[in-house]
Amino acid sequence: MNNKIENTLFQCRAINKEFGNVRANNDISINVRTSQIHALLGENGAGKSTLVKIIYGLLQPDTGSMTFSDKEYSPKSPKDARALGVGMVFQHFSLFEPLTAFENIVVGLDKELGEKELHASVITLSESYGLEVNLSSFIGDLSAGERQRVEIIRALIQKPKLLIMDEPTSVLTPFECESLFKTLKKLASEGTSILYISHKLKEIADLCDTASVLRKGAIVGEYDPKKMTPRELGEIMVGQSLFEPKRPVATNKSNKVLSVKINEVKPDTQFGVTLKNIDLAVYQSEILGIGGVAGNGQEELMQILTGEKKDRNVSIKYMDNDIEMLNPRERREIGLAFAPEERLGHAAVGNLNLLDNSLITDPKKRFQKKMGFIDFGELNAYTNEIIEKFNVKTTGVSALASSLSGGNLQKFVVGREIGQKPSLFIVNQPTWGVDALSAANIRQAIVDIANTGAAIILISQDLDEILEISNKVAFLTNGNLSIPTNTMDIKTDEIGAIMGGISD
Repeated sequence: MNNKIENTLFQCRAINKEFGNVRANNDISINVRTSQIHALLGENGAGKSTLVKIIYGLLQPDTGSMTFSDKEYSPKSPKDARALGVGMVFQHFSLFEPLTAFENIVVGLDKELGEKELHASVITLSESYGLEVNLSSFIGDLSAGERQRVEIIRALIQKPKLLIMDEPTSVLTPFECESLFKTLKKLASEGTSILYISHKLKEIADLCDTASVLRKGAIVGEYDPKKMTPRELGEIMVGQSLFEPKRPVATNKSNKVLSVKINEVKPDTQFGVTLKNIDLAVYQSEILGIGGVAGNGQEELMQILTGEKKDRNVSIKYMDNDIEMLNPRERREIGLAFAPEERLGHAAVGNLNLLDNSLITDPKKRFQKKMGFIDFGELNAYTNEIIEKFNVKTTGVSALASSLSGGNLQKFVVGREIGQKPSLFIVNQPTWGVDALSAANIRQAIVDIANTGAAIILISQDLDEILEISNKVAFLTNGNLSIPTNTMDIKTDEIGAIMGGISD
Protein backbone atom coordinates (compact mmCIF):
# COMPACT_ATOMS: atom_id res chain seq x y z
CA MET A 1 0.00 0.00 0.00
CA ASN A 2 1.40 3.39 -1.00
CA ASN A 3 0.74 5.95 1.73
CA LYS A 4 2.62 8.74 0.00
CA ILE A 5 0.76 12.05 -0.15
CA GLU A 6 1.16 14.25 -3.21
CA ASN A 7 4.03 16.75 -3.08
CA THR A 8 5.54 15.11 0.02
CA LEU A 9 9.17 15.98 0.77
CA PHE A 10 9.59 14.13 4.06
CA GLN A 11 7.60 11.25 5.47
CA CYS A 12 7.96 9.15 8.60
CA ARG A 13 5.93 6.02 9.22
CA ALA A 14 5.24 4.25 12.52
CA ILE A 15 8.26 5.68 14.33
CA ASN A 16 8.78 4.17 17.78
CA LYS A 17 11.42 5.07 20.36
CA GLU A 18 11.71 3.82 23.93
CA PHE A 19 13.96 4.87 26.80
CA GLY A 20 13.77 2.12 29.38
CA ASN A 21 10.09 1.65 30.17
CA VAL A 22 9.11 5.00 28.67
CA ARG A 23 7.86 5.11 25.08
CA ALA A 24 8.77 8.62 23.92
CA ASN A 25 7.48 8.10 20.36
CA ASN A 26 4.55 5.77 19.81
CA ASP A 27 3.77 4.80 16.21
CA ILE A 28 4.30 8.35 14.87
CA SER A 29 3.55 9.10 11.22
CA ILE A 30 3.71 12.55 9.63
CA ASN A 31 4.06 14.05 6.14
CA VAL A 32 5.81 17.33 5.39
CA ARG A 33 5.10 18.72 1.94
CA THR A 34 7.43 20.75 -0.22
CA SER A 35 7.24 24.50 0.52
CA GLN A 36 5.15 23.83 3.63
CA ILE A 37 5.62 25.35 7.10
CA HIS A 38 4.52 22.44 9.25
CA ALA A 39 4.05 22.95 13.01
CA LEU A 40 4.91 20.17 15.46
CA LEU A 41 2.98 20.83 18.67
CA GLY A 42 2.65 19.12 22.02
CA GLU A 43 3.04 19.68 25.74
CA ASN A 44 6.31 19.01 27.57
CA GLY A 45 7.16 15.33 27.32
CA ALA A 46 4.87 14.75 24.33
CA GLY A 47 7.76 13.42 22.22
CA LYS A 48 8.58 16.39 19.97
CA SER A 49 12.27 16.61 20.84
CA THR A 50 12.76 12.86 20.45
CA LEU A 51 11.14 12.91 17.01
CA VAL A 52 13.18 15.81 15.62
CA LYS A 53 16.37 14.29 17.03
CA ILE A 54 15.56 11.15 15.06
CA ILE A 55 14.92 13.19 11.92
CA TYR A 56 18.20 15.07 12.41
CA GLY A 57 20.22 11.91 13.08
CA LEU A 58 20.92 12.52 16.77
CA LEU A 59 18.89 9.43 17.72
CA GLN A 60 17.97 6.24 15.92
CA PRO A 61 14.38 4.92 15.95
CA ASP A 62 13.69 1.50 17.44
CA THR A 63 11.23 0.71 14.66
CA GLY A 64 9.64 2.56 11.76
CA SER A 65 10.87 4.13 8.54
CA MET A 66 11.47 7.52 6.94
CA THR A 67 11.70 8.77 3.37
CA PHE A 68 13.14 12.03 2.08
CA SER A 69 12.78 13.19 -1.53
CA ASP A 70 11.27 9.79 -2.43
CA LYS A 71 14.31 7.91 -1.07
CA GLU A 72 14.83 5.88 2.08
CA TYR A 73 16.14 8.18 4.83
CA SER A 74 18.01 6.88 7.89
CA PRO A 75 20.75 9.33 8.98
CA LYS A 76 23.24 8.02 11.53
CA SER A 77 24.43 11.48 12.57
CA PRO A 78 23.59 15.17 12.06
CA LYS A 79 26.36 15.29 9.46
CA ASP A 80 24.51 12.60 7.48
CA ALA A 81 21.25 14.56 7.81
CA ARG A 82 22.84 17.79 6.57
CA ALA A 83 24.45 15.98 3.63
CA LEU A 84 21.02 14.63 2.65
CA GLY A 85 19.34 18.04 2.87
CA VAL A 86 18.10 18.47 6.46
CA GLY A 87 19.16 21.42 8.64
CA MET A 88 18.25 22.34 12.20
CA VAL A 89 18.30 25.51 14.32
CA PHE A 90 18.21 24.58 18.00
CA GLN A 91 16.43 26.44 20.79
CA HIS A 92 19.73 26.83 22.65
CA PHE A 93 22.27 28.58 20.45
CA SER A 94 25.38 26.51 19.71
CA LEU A 95 27.72 29.44 19.08
CA PHE A 96 31.17 30.32 20.40
CA GLU A 97 31.08 33.77 22.04
CA PRO A 98 34.83 34.56 21.65
CA LEU A 99 34.59 33.97 17.87
CA THR A 100 33.14 36.33 15.28
CA ALA A 101 29.87 35.68 13.49
CA PHE A 102 31.75 34.68 10.32
CA GLU A 103 34.08 32.33 12.22
CA ASN A 104 31.06 30.62 13.79
CA ILE A 105 29.60 30.05 10.33
CA VAL A 106 32.90 28.60 9.11
CA VAL A 107 33.29 26.12 12.00
CA GLY A 108 29.73 24.90 11.43
CA LEU A 109 30.33 23.85 7.82
CA ASP A 110 30.83 20.26 6.75
CA LYS A 111 32.59 21.24 3.52
CA GLU A 112 35.64 23.45 3.24
CA LEU A 113 35.15 26.53 1.06
CA GLY A 114 37.53 29.34 0.22
CA GLU A 115 37.22 32.27 2.61
CA LYS A 116 36.42 34.83 -0.11
CA GLU A 117 33.89 32.54 -1.78
CA LEU A 118 32.22 31.74 1.53
CA HIS A 119 32.18 35.38 2.66
CA ALA A 120 30.51 36.42 -0.60
CA SER A 121 27.97 33.59 -0.31
CA VAL A 122 27.10 34.59 3.26
CA ILE A 123 26.63 38.24 2.28
CA THR A 124 24.37 37.28 -0.63
CA LEU A 125 22.37 34.89 1.52
CA SER A 126 21.94 37.34 4.41
CA GLU A 127 20.82 40.17 2.13
CA SER A 128 18.43 37.94 0.20
CA TYR A 129 16.62 36.69 3.31
CA GLY A 130 16.77 39.74 5.55
CA LEU A 131 19.38 38.16 7.83
CA GLU A 132 21.81 41.06 7.98
CA VAL A 133 24.45 40.79 10.69
CA ASN A 134 27.91 42.27 11.17
CA LEU A 135 30.07 39.27 10.31
CA SER A 136 33.12 40.74 12.05
CA SER A 137 31.31 41.18 15.39
CA PHE A 138 32.02 38.79 18.23
CA ILE A 139 29.03 36.59 19.11
CA GLY A 140 29.19 37.85 22.68
CA ASP A 141 28.49 41.38 21.45
CA LEU A 142 25.41 40.41 19.42
CA SER A 143 21.77 40.51 20.51
CA ALA A 144 19.72 37.33 20.75
CA GLY A 145 18.07 38.14 17.42
CA GLU A 146 21.42 38.65 15.70
CA ARG A 147 22.74 35.40 17.15
CA GLN A 148 19.75 33.57 15.78
CA ARG A 149 20.42 35.05 12.33
CA VAL A 150 23.93 33.58 12.52
CA GLU A 151 22.45 30.17 13.38
CA ILE A 152 20.01 30.40 10.47
CA ILE A 153 22.70 31.53 8.02
CA ARG A 154 24.89 28.63 9.14
CA ALA A 155 22.02 26.24 8.41
CA LEU A 156 20.95 27.85 5.11
CA ILE A 157 24.47 28.10 3.66
CA GLN A 158 24.31 24.30 3.29
CA LYS A 159 21.10 24.64 1.24
CA PRO A 160 18.71 22.39 3.20
CA LYS A 161 15.46 21.22 1.66
CA LEU A 162 13.99 20.72 5.15
CA LEU A 163 14.76 23.14 7.99
CA ILE A 164 13.82 22.18 11.56
CA MET A 165 13.32 25.11 13.94
CA ASP A 166 12.97 24.49 17.69
CA GLU A 167 11.32 27.36 19.66
CA PRO A 168 12.92 30.03 17.43
CA THR A 169 11.07 33.03 18.92
CA SER A 170 11.61 32.29 22.61
CA VAL A 171 14.19 35.10 23.01
CA LEU A 172 13.07 37.54 20.30
CA THR A 173 11.26 40.89 20.41
CA PRO A 174 7.98 41.26 18.49
CA PHE A 175 9.86 43.14 15.75
CA GLU A 176 12.48 40.40 15.47
CA CYS A 177 9.68 37.81 15.30
CA GLU A 178 8.09 39.66 12.39
CA SER A 179 11.43 39.72 10.59
CA LEU A 180 11.95 36.00 11.21
CA PHE A 181 8.48 35.15 9.91
CA LYS A 182 9.18 37.07 6.69
CA THR A 183 12.38 35.09 6.25
CA LEU A 184 10.64 31.74 6.82
CA LYS A 185 7.78 32.59 4.46
CA LYS A 186 10.27 33.59 1.76
CA LEU A 187 12.16 30.32 2.23
CA ALA A 188 8.92 28.36 1.94
CA SER A 189 7.88 30.26 -1.19
CA GLU A 190 11.17 29.22 -2.80
CA GLY A 191 10.73 25.53 -2.04
CA THR A 192 12.19 24.97 1.42
CA SER A 193 10.02 23.00 3.86
CA ILE A 194 10.08 23.98 7.53
CA LEU A 195 9.24 21.83 10.54
CA TYR A 196 8.41 24.37 13.24
CA ILE A 197 8.21 23.73 17.01
CA SER A 198 6.76 26.39 19.29
CA HIS A 199 4.69 26.77 22.46
CA LYS A 200 3.48 30.19 21.25
CA LEU A 201 0.21 29.20 19.64
CA LYS A 202 -0.68 32.67 18.34
CA GLU A 203 2.29 32.63 15.98
CA ILE A 204 1.41 29.13 14.74
CA ALA A 205 -1.82 30.45 13.21
CA ASP A 206 0.03 33.37 11.59
CA LEU A 207 2.87 31.34 10.17
CA CYS A 208 2.08 27.66 9.68
CA ASP A 209 0.13 25.85 6.98
CA THR A 210 -0.63 22.76 9.03
CA ALA A 211 0.00 21.40 12.52
CA SER A 212 0.65 17.87 13.76
CA VAL A 213 -0.22 17.55 17.45
CA LEU A 214 1.49 15.04 19.73
CA ARG A 215 0.18 13.91 23.11
CA LYS A 216 1.90 11.34 25.33
CA GLY A 217 4.20 10.28 22.51
CA ALA A 218 1.50 9.71 19.89
CA ILE A 219 -0.04 11.75 17.08
CA VAL A 220 -3.47 13.10 18.04
CA GLY A 221 -4.17 14.48 14.58
CA GLU A 222 -3.29 16.99 11.89
CA TYR A 223 -5.05 20.37 11.93
CA ASP A 224 -5.30 23.62 9.98
CA PRO A 225 -4.13 26.24 12.52
CA LYS A 226 -5.62 29.08 10.47
CA LYS A 227 -9.10 27.67 11.09
CA MET A 228 -8.62 27.33 14.85
CA THR A 229 -8.07 29.66 17.78
CA PRO A 230 -4.84 29.35 19.78
CA ARG A 231 -6.96 28.25 22.74
CA GLU A 232 -8.51 25.42 20.71
CA LEU A 233 -5.08 24.24 19.58
CA GLY A 234 -3.79 24.38 23.14
CA GLU A 235 -6.70 22.34 24.45
CA ILE A 236 -6.07 19.66 21.82
CA MET A 237 -2.41 19.58 22.87
CA VAL A 238 -3.11 19.03 26.55
CA GLY A 239 -6.40 17.17 26.27
CA GLN A 240 -8.33 19.46 28.59
CA SER A 241 -9.68 23.00 28.91
CA LEU A 242 -7.24 25.86 29.47
CA PHE A 243 -7.71 28.76 31.85
CA GLU A 244 -6.23 32.26 31.93
CA PRO A 245 -4.60 33.38 35.19
CA LYS A 246 -5.47 36.87 36.44
CA ARG A 247 -3.10 39.34 38.06
CA PRO A 248 -3.34 39.70 41.86
CA VAL A 249 -6.70 41.12 42.88
CA ALA A 250 -5.30 43.67 45.34
CA THR A 251 -2.00 45.36 46.11
CA ASN A 252 -0.86 46.91 49.37
CA LYS A 253 0.95 50.13 48.55
CA SER A 254 1.80 50.84 52.20
CA ASN A 255 3.98 47.76 52.76
CA LYS A 256 7.16 47.94 50.71
CA VAL A 257 8.96 44.61 50.64
CA LEU A 258 12.03 45.43 48.55
CA SER A 259 13.69 48.52 47.12
CA VAL A 260 16.77 48.45 44.91
CA LYS A 261 18.98 51.32 43.76
CA ILE A 262 21.91 50.75 41.42
CA ASN A 263 24.17 53.59 40.28
CA GLU A 264 26.47 51.59 38.03
CA VAL A 265 27.60 47.99 38.18
CA LYS A 266 30.05 46.73 35.59
CA PRO A 267 29.87 43.10 34.37
CA ASP A 268 32.37 40.41 35.30
CA THR A 269 32.97 39.43 31.66
CA GLN A 270 33.62 41.37 28.47
CA PHE A 271 30.31 40.19 27.03
CA GLY A 272 28.23 41.19 30.04
CA VAL A 273 26.04 44.28 30.43
CA THR A 274 26.63 47.28 32.68
CA LEU A 275 23.64 48.04 34.91
CA LYS A 276 22.99 51.79 35.21
CA ASN A 277 20.59 54.05 37.12
CA ILE A 278 18.17 51.34 38.24
CA ASP A 279 15.56 52.29 40.82
CA LEU A 280 12.76 49.83 41.60
CA ALA A 281 10.46 48.86 44.44
CA VAL A 282 7.95 46.07 44.95
CA TYR A 283 5.18 45.83 47.55
CA GLN A 284 3.18 43.12 49.26
CA SER A 285 0.76 41.30 46.92
CA GLU A 286 2.34 42.97 43.89
CA ILE A 287 3.92 41.47 40.80
CA LEU A 288 6.53 43.68 39.17
CA GLY A 289 7.19 42.42 35.65
CA ILE A 290 10.57 43.19 34.08
CA GLY A 291 10.66 42.61 30.34
CA GLY A 292 13.24 43.10 27.64
CA VAL A 293 15.17 41.30 24.95
CA ALA A 294 17.66 38.67 26.16
CA GLY A 295 21.11 40.03 26.88
CA ASN A 296 20.07 43.48 28.11
CA GLY A 297 21.04 42.96 31.75
CA GLN A 298 18.54 40.38 32.99
CA GLU A 299 21.18 37.94 34.23
CA GLU A 300 23.27 40.70 35.81
CA LEU A 301 20.23 42.11 37.64
CA MET A 302 19.28 38.62 38.84
CA GLN A 303 22.77 38.13 40.30
CA ILE A 304 22.48 41.41 42.22
CA LEU A 305 19.03 40.50 43.57
CA THR A 306 20.05 36.99 44.66
CA GLY A 307 23.34 38.05 46.27
CA GLU A 308 25.52 36.10 43.85
CA LYS A 309 27.16 39.42 43.00
CA LYS A 310 27.80 42.25 45.47
CA ASP A 311 28.84 45.81 44.60
CA ARG A 312 29.35 49.00 46.62
CA ASN A 313 27.23 50.92 44.10
CA VAL A 314 24.12 48.91 45.06
CA SER A 315 21.61 49.59 47.82
CA ILE A 316 19.04 46.88 48.62
CA LYS A 317 16.49 47.19 51.41
CA TYR A 318 14.28 44.26 52.40
CA MET A 319 11.60 45.17 54.93
CA ASP A 320 13.70 48.31 55.68
CA ASN A 321 16.80 46.21 56.42
CA ASP A 322 19.97 46.60 54.36
CA ILE A 323 20.74 43.24 52.73
CA GLU A 324 23.11 44.14 49.90
CA MET A 325 26.00 42.34 51.63
CA LEU A 326 24.06 39.13 52.37
CA ASN A 327 24.85 36.02 50.33
CA PRO A 328 22.12 33.90 48.65
CA ARG A 329 21.79 31.50 51.60
CA GLU A 330 21.41 34.37 54.07
CA ARG A 331 18.79 36.01 51.86
CA ARG A 332 16.87 32.75 51.65
CA GLU A 333 16.90 32.45 55.45
CA ILE A 334 15.07 35.78 55.86
CA GLY A 335 12.31 34.98 53.37
CA LEU A 336 13.55 35.39 49.79
CA ALA A 337 13.30 32.66 47.13
CA PHE A 338 14.89 32.55 43.68
CA ALA A 339 14.40 30.67 40.43
CA PRO A 340 17.17 31.61 37.95
CA GLU A 341 16.93 31.22 34.19
CA GLU A 342 19.51 28.45 33.90
CA ARG A 343 17.67 25.53 35.43
CA LEU A 344 20.28 22.77 35.10
CA GLY A 345 23.49 23.53 36.97
CA HIS A 346 22.26 26.80 38.49
CA ALA A 347 18.73 26.20 39.79
CA ALA A 348 19.20 22.43 40.16
CA VAL A 349 22.15 20.01 40.41
CA GLY A 350 21.89 17.56 37.55
CA ASN A 351 23.56 14.55 39.21
CA LEU A 352 21.46 14.84 42.39
CA ASN A 353 17.95 13.40 42.62
CA LEU A 354 14.84 15.48 43.20
CA LEU A 355 14.83 14.78 46.94
CA ASP A 356 18.36 16.18 47.28
CA ASN A 357 17.47 19.16 45.10
CA SER A 358 14.57 19.94 47.45
CA LEU A 359 16.91 19.69 50.44
CA ILE A 360 19.77 21.89 49.23
CA THR A 361 17.52 24.97 48.95
CA ASP A 362 15.81 24.42 52.31
CA PRO A 363 16.65 27.74 54.04
CA LYS A 364 14.72 27.20 57.25
CA LYS A 365 16.03 23.66 57.81
CA ARG A 366 12.51 22.30 58.19
CA PHE A 367 13.67 18.86 57.04
CA GLN A 368 16.56 18.79 59.53
CA LYS A 369 15.90 17.47 63.00
CA LYS A 370 17.99 17.22 66.14
CA MET A 371 21.71 16.50 65.74
CA GLY A 372 21.46 17.19 61.99
CA PHE A 373 19.37 14.14 61.07
CA ILE A 374 17.09 14.55 58.07
CA ASP A 375 13.39 13.70 58.21
CA PHE A 376 13.20 11.88 54.88
CA GLY A 377 9.51 11.18 55.33
CA GLU A 378 8.69 14.88 55.40
CA LEU A 379 11.18 15.63 52.62
CA ASN A 380 9.67 12.88 50.48
CA ALA A 381 6.13 14.18 51.07
CA TYR A 382 7.18 17.74 50.16
CA THR A 383 8.93 16.65 46.95
CA ASN A 384 5.98 14.50 45.91
CA GLU A 385 3.67 17.45 46.56
CA ILE A 386 5.71 19.57 44.12
CA ILE A 387 5.64 16.80 41.50
CA GLU A 388 1.88 16.38 41.80
CA LYS A 389 0.87 20.04 42.04
CA PHE A 390 3.02 21.15 39.11
CA ASN A 391 2.49 18.01 37.00
CA VAL A 392 6.20 17.20 36.81
CA LYS A 393 6.61 14.19 34.54
CA THR A 394 9.23 12.01 36.18
CA THR A 395 9.75 8.46 37.41
CA GLY A 396 9.69 9.69 41.02
CA VAL A 397 11.54 11.57 43.74
CA SER A 398 14.66 9.46 43.20
CA ALA A 399 15.02 10.54 39.57
CA LEU A 400 18.10 12.62 38.76
CA ALA A 401 17.38 16.23 37.90
CA SER A 402 19.31 15.73 34.65
CA SER A 403 16.86 12.99 33.59
CA LEU A 404 13.95 15.44 33.38
CA SER A 405 13.09 17.31 30.20
CA GLY A 406 13.81 21.04 30.29
CA GLY A 407 10.16 21.96 30.73
CA ASN A 408 9.59 19.44 33.52
CA LEU A 409 12.72 20.53 35.39
CA GLN A 410 11.48 24.12 35.09
CA LYS A 411 8.16 23.13 36.67
CA PHE A 412 9.99 21.38 39.51
CA VAL A 413 12.29 24.35 40.23
CA VAL A 414 9.48 26.91 40.26
CA GLY A 415 7.31 24.61 42.38
CA ARG A 416 10.13 24.04 44.87
CA GLU A 417 10.66 27.78 45.37
CA ILE A 418 6.95 28.59 45.66
CA GLY A 419 6.59 25.72 48.14
CA GLN A 420 8.89 27.58 50.52
CA LYS A 421 6.18 30.26 50.88
CA PRO A 422 8.57 33.20 50.56
CA SER A 423 7.82 36.83 51.36
CA LEU A 424 9.64 37.77 48.14
CA PHE A 425 9.95 35.56 45.07
CA ILE A 426 12.35 36.56 42.29
CA VAL A 427 12.00 34.46 39.15
CA ASN A 428 13.69 34.68 35.75
CA GLN A 429 11.89 33.12 32.77
CA PRO A 430 9.37 31.04 34.80
CA THR A 431 7.66 29.42 31.79
CA TRP A 432 10.56 29.14 29.37
CA GLY A 433 10.14 25.97 27.28
CA VAL A 434 6.94 25.03 29.12
CA ASP A 435 3.71 23.95 27.39
CA ALA A 436 0.50 26.02 27.49
CA LEU A 437 -1.20 24.21 30.37
CA SER A 438 1.93 24.09 32.53
CA ALA A 439 2.62 27.77 31.80
CA ALA A 440 -0.89 28.66 32.93
CA ASN A 441 -0.43 26.59 36.10
CA ILE A 442 2.91 28.25 36.91
CA ARG A 443 1.50 31.74 36.35
CA GLN A 444 -1.51 30.92 38.52
CA ALA A 445 0.79 29.64 41.29
CA ILE A 446 2.74 32.92 41.14
CA VAL A 447 -0.50 34.92 41.35
CA ASP A 448 -1.69 32.75 44.24
CA ILE A 449 1.34 33.46 46.44
CA ALA A 450 1.07 37.16 45.57
CA ASN A 451 -2.53 37.08 46.75
CA THR A 452 -1.34 35.67 50.09
CA GLY A 453 0.91 38.72 50.56
CA ALA A 454 4.17 37.83 48.81
CA ALA A 455 5.94 40.33 46.56
CA ILE A 456 7.06 39.05 43.16
CA ILE A 457 9.74 40.23 40.74
CA LEU A 458 9.02 38.47 37.44
CA ILE A 459 11.78 38.74 34.83
CA SER A 460 10.57 37.43 31.49
CA GLN A 461 11.07 37.82 27.76
CA ASP A 462 7.47 36.71 27.17
CA LEU A 463 5.50 39.92 26.69
CA ASP A 464 2.15 38.17 26.99
CA GLU A 465 3.22 36.72 30.32
CA ILE A 466 4.40 40.08 31.65
CA LEU A 467 1.22 41.88 30.62
CA GLU A 468 -1.10 39.09 31.75
CA ILE A 469 -0.21 38.83 35.44
CA SER A 470 1.95 41.84 36.40
CA ASN A 471 0.58 44.83 38.30
CA LYS A 472 3.49 46.98 37.12
CA VAL A 473 5.89 46.58 34.22
CA ALA A 474 9.34 47.91 33.38
CA PHE A 475 11.78 47.06 30.59
CA LEU A 476 15.54 46.53 30.54
CA THR A 477 17.43 48.05 27.62
CA ASN A 478 21.25 48.05 27.55
CA GLY A 479 21.34 47.76 31.33
CA ASN A 480 18.89 50.62 31.93
CA LEU A 481 15.47 50.00 33.48
CA SER A 482 12.49 52.02 32.30
CA ILE A 483 10.21 53.67 34.85
CA PRO A 484 7.85 51.01 36.32
CA THR A 485 4.35 51.67 35.00
CA ASN A 486 0.94 50.31 35.94
CA THR A 487 0.22 47.51 33.48
CA MET A 488 -3.24 48.83 32.67
CA ASP A 489 -1.79 52.21 31.72
CA ILE A 490 0.84 51.08 29.23
CA LYS A 491 -0.04 50.97 25.53
CA THR A 492 1.12 48.11 23.35
CA ASP A 493 2.62 50.44 20.74
CA GLU A 494 4.78 52.06 23.44
CA ILE A 495 6.46 48.81 24.40
CA GLY A 496 8.58 48.49 21.26
CA ALA A 497 9.88 52.04 21.69
CA ILE A 498 10.76 51.38 25.33
CA MET A 499 12.51 48.07 24.55
CA GLY A 500 14.40 49.74 21.73
CA GLY A 501 15.64 52.50 24.06
CA ILE A 502 13.75 55.20 22.14
CA SER A 503 11.42 56.09 25.01
CA ASP A 504 11.49 55.94 28.82
